[in-house]
Amino acid sequence: MNTRTLPVALVQERDHGDTDANLAVIEQRVAEAAAAGARLVLLQELHNGAYFCQHEAVSEFDRAEPIPGPSSERLSALAARHRVVLVGSLFERRAPGLYHNTAVVFDSDGRFAGRYRKMHIPDDPGFYEKFYFTPGDLGFTPIDTTIGRLGVLVCWDQWYPEAARLMALAGAELLLYPTAIGWDPSEAADENARQRAAWLTSHAGHAVANGLPVLSCNRIGLEPSPLGSAGIDFWGSSHVLGPQGEVLAMAGTDHPELLLAEIDLGRSESVRRIWPFLRDRRIDAYHDLLKRYRD
Repeated sequence: MNTRTLPVALVQERDHGDTDANLAVIEQRVAEAAAAGARLVLLQELHNGAYFCQHEAVSEFDRAEPIPGPSSERLSALAARHRVVLVGSLFERRAPGLYHNTAVVFDSDGRFAGRYRKMHIPDDPGFYEKFYFTPGDLGFTPIDTTIGRLGVLVCWDQWYPEAARLMALAGAELLLYPTAIGWDPSEAADENARQRAAWLTSHAGHAVANGLPVLSCNRIGLEPSPLGSAGIDFWGSSHVLGPQGEVLAMAGTDHPELLLAEIDLGRSESVRRIWPFLRDRRIDAYHDLLKRYRD
């Protein structure tokens, strides 16, 4: 098989206090990534500020922006300046009272290539996203760019094999997950370790089951809860996996990092030839997947 090498970069960062400060750091990291040869740069979920979903407050809706809008225009210019495909994550104001958690993709000339609105919305202690985000209505549709067809998903989507599979079935060449996940500092260390291991395992499973590389970019740092609890200690561990789940690059758990890796896009077809999971799918027998539960 022909080798198509794609240099990629993941910007694992902490919150720097406000939108301008965060975007200034992102601009610096994207410049560094481009100087290192990256052609695709992935940012973390809701990179413009703090992870505000730790509580429910109407005032937090003021963070939302239309797309196109100030942040998307700044990201577009950044992609064009450095000739990289840039995947970001914004709090989208679609209409008054209608908001989404939206990934945006800009091609290497700055053109807006497409968006993905987060489909699975959590509502758990510390992750009160249903208060803020309307579930996505764009489906699981890959976004075409000059470096390939990107299957972009967002955070909570990463636990659902159906989402990864549908992106793969639509021809995605890579699976990308901007994410914000961490541990509760008040919980036992062994429980936190199990949660992180499960997260990494889920991504490896998506890579293996679909024969695709997986890129996941996570936040880093402790963000206190406005409710007075310990908050969330985002565990970083941003990573790039190959189509057999092999680790191509892994960031640390306790510091910002520009994670660089090279992906051989030709390996997916080689892997799918020896593990032909798509060929052997029993699509005639999966109708019960449309049920909530088989009673």
